[in-house]
Amino acid sequence: MKKKTESYLGFAKKSGNLLAGYNTCSAAIKKGKIKLLIVCEDLAENSMEKILGLAKADHIKYRIYGHSDLLGPATGNPGRAIFGITDSGFADTIIEAIDHEAIETLEEKEV
Repeated sequence: MKKKTESYLGFAKKSGNLLAGYNTCSAAIKKGKIKLLIVCEDLAENSMEKILGLAKADHIKYRIYGHSDLLGPATGNPGRAIFGITDSGFADTIIEAIDHEAIETLEEKEV
């Protein structure tokens, strides 16, 4: 069963509000188009530092979430580990879903 976040990312892709890949996302960050940056947990450390540095410098919200082998294909972008959301509404909804999943995961570990 797909998680809500993956479904929302699929909707963002279908509506044209999802960018994928380091070069595409870094260029969009510089142009001020990205509202949320999603970086997969398994991204190389050097790449993660660079892309998160760009996001922080431009005060862009970001989340480290999921693995590229699942998120890439779920968004129609196999092999990608960096995703940018260009719509504020999608960004807020996805942040809420990711944060909710993180809380659920913590609660499960406590039980």
